[in-house]
Amino acid sequence: MKRMVICLVLMMSVLTVSAQKLNDPILGGELSNSAATSVEDIDEVLPRMWALGLNTVLVPAYWEFVEPVEGEFDFTLIDRTIDVAQREQLHVVFLWFGAWKNSMSCYTPAWFKQDTKRFPRAMTAEGKQMEIASCFSDNVLQADLKAFSALMQHIREKDPQREVVIMMQIENEIGMLESARDHSPLAEQAYKKERWAERYGTDEYADEKFMALSYARYVEHLAQAAREIHDMPLYVNAAMNSRGRRPGEYPSAGPLAHLIDFWHEGAPSIDLLAPDIYDTGFKSWCAQYAMPLRPQDYNSQFSILHSQFVKNRLFIPESRCCENSGVRALYAFGEHQALGFSPFAIDQASPKETESVTQAYNLLKQVYSLTSHHSPLTTHGLLFDQNDQERIIDDNGVIMTCRHYFTLPWDPRATDGTTWPEGGAMLIRLNKYDYLLAGSGVVIDFKTTTEKQQEQKKTLGEDGFAEAGGNISQKTNKHFNGKRLGLLSVDEVAISDDGTIQYLRRHNGDQTHQGRHARIGIGEWKILHIKLYEY
Repeated sequence: MKRMVICLVLMMSVLTVSAQKLNDPILGGELSNSAATSVEDIDEVLPRMWALGLNTVLVPAYWEFVEPVEGEFDFTLIDRTIDVAQREQLHVVFLWFGAWKNSMSCYTPAWFKQDTKRFPRAMTAEGKQMEIASCFSDNVLQADLKAFSALMQHIREKDPQREVVIMMQIENEIGMLESARDHSPLAEQAYKKERWAERYGTDEYADEKFMALSYARYVEHLAQAAREIHDMPLYVNAAMNSRGRRPGEYPSAGPLAHLIDFWHEGAPSIDLLAPDIYDTGFKSWCAQYAMPLRPQDYNSQFSILHSQFVKNRLFIPESRCCENSGVRALYAFGEHQALGFSPFAIDQASPKETESVTQAYNLLKQVYSLTSHHSPLTTHGLLFDQNDQERIIDDNGVIMTCRHYFTLPWDPRATDGTTWPEGGAMLIRLNKYDYLLAGSGVVIDFKTTTEKQQEQKKTLGEDGFAEAGGNISQKTNKHFNGKRLGLLSVDEVAISDDGTIQYLRRHNGDQTHQGRHARIGIGEWKILHIKLYEY
């Protein structure tokens, strides 16, 4: 079983001294696309983000507002965002909506859009122009680079110590639509020069690889400029290739998992390739992007803050904001030591949807207060739904069977025909036989290896006891060998800012099924301090 380690220095990766602790992860939320297009909107929305429990807000930086007239820059919205965020004790990650946003060039200024001769568009194989600027045009690159560099220079002047702005996203969900690659004259020229067909073939997946390397090389120009102007972590985000779509049906050639090598080759200055996760299979998408550090990352020419401890970390800048967002965040941090998590359009979400985010972030803030005062700790992430109900973890001989809360036989919601809400948690080993469980909707029992090997399956009734005639252990003459694990104590706790575990109440009797398990119900958000003993 995979074991993840929380390390204090890793959590110091991108955060600077301010109201947020150095070891805190990015407990973020991304604003909807039009939420920061006026100072009035910024003044209204950012205080609400603090009230939801966020420590970081992902905010668009729109090229059309930054450079409404070519060569004339207006940073009114940028300044207002920084000022209000600083007042509200929030960090900001700016999203450069430059040449591309969700594949399209919809946030380019009017003077750019209207001059298609100077700033050519990508084309399909049939010669149809698209609302997608061609990345093979030097004019496109230089105009984008000039505006982005001006933005970085202004941020450096406004926030030189990175007290507010901690990271930058370059472009947004780059990718080709309708066609796997650009077939404009400039693109065809580059395609032939690379002798791509001879190297990779001529199918749509070969075309996608060509386009991925080309997009990455484009982004590298912006990334290098950012490094020289105001050095901070940089990332690009990807729209997923989901639901059986083929290149061109999804935004092909973006920083997708199957194109990682091409993006690393073309854009070595980018620290993170980040997935935007909206579809089912959250755990699978996370696993594809939680990459191990590459050897060269340990010898990066850049500072320790954004190379060794940021490169290739899992960062989820966009995820569907829903009632399951909170437990998904707990899973990402617990299982993959994520750098951050951010539900999209959180400013437009309903209270029912944001409640899980607020609750989970509250637990995570407490957990990271504890980890900052301890040596590196082993953690696991749990995430369950109706189709994925159980995970067994072997933690140095402690066999933990972790399940969705609705696997308990007495909760009528498990069988009322409705879809199960997801349950999830971060499980932390403090010491031998000493654990913290922070989350919602999970149940765990603990056994020794020998006990688990000899475990007899039972069918339980709604009272939690074996059904009549179903207690297999009464029908076997096999002698039990070895020792067992029991619950010494299960305490509901809170964790103070200084990392002190504060006792709230004891869970025993019915709350542990008379010592059989530790559990947190669906709709409850708790931290349990679990101590075991061997007998």
